[in-house]
Amino acid sequence: MAFYSEDDKSEDYLFKIVLIGDSAVGKSNLLARFARDEFYPNSKSTIGVEFQTQKMDINGKEIKAQIWDTAGQERFRAVTSAYYRGAVGALLVYDISRRQTFHSIGRWLNELHTHSDMNVVTILVGNKSDLKDLREVSTAEGKALAEAQGLFFMETSALDSSNVAAAFETVVKEIYNILSRKVMSSQELNKQDPASLSNGKKVVIPSEGQGESKKGGCCSS
Repeated sequence: MAFYSEDDKSEDYLFKIVLIGDSAVGKSNLLARFARDEFYPNSKSTIGVEFQTQKMDINGKEIKAQIWDTAGQERFRAVTSAYYRGAVGALLVYDISRRQTFHSIGRWLNELHTHSDMNVVTILVGNKSDLKDLREVSTAEGKALAEAQGLFFMETSALDSSNVAAAFETVVKEIYNILSRKVMSSQELNKQDPASLSNGKKVVIPSEGQGESKKGGCCSS
């Protein structure tokens, strides 16, 4: 399963989310700002993979987002590829002051789709929005790419905290909403044919349609 119930009684959920993108785009600082409200101006490139768990409340449910920080440097790609598996959400990060990191987005999307479910809820994040004078990628370019790929989009700054929490929350809320709709659909199917499960029939839940600039689904088995 792509999501896990931590406690059947409390109905809490644990969602795995990966941070991906080129080295030095600010992935680790986005996670540090979101999870601990910290920022490290002289942070070094992440060696290997680390993750942190952040609790969120959505509609009275306690959601735990397990956020994985995957190293962007090429020599670690073979090591981190396994950590895409089971992910239901992703933040695909580029640096607005380095166009090359924006050009790498297609490669990272391909890697994400290769190693995880095609329906991972993904947001394209243009980080370091505080570097206005050094901007090489316009907001319009980021939005256009996100729309073309069916992604959410947001510009952030780990330095001044702009939109950092909103970016993570957008992904987690969409995962939860899609999961809730699928659970409701499954319950409706069971009401219509309560004997289907006992007869061993497979219940197929239709995949969600894609909205504008949104990833269309998640949480596949």
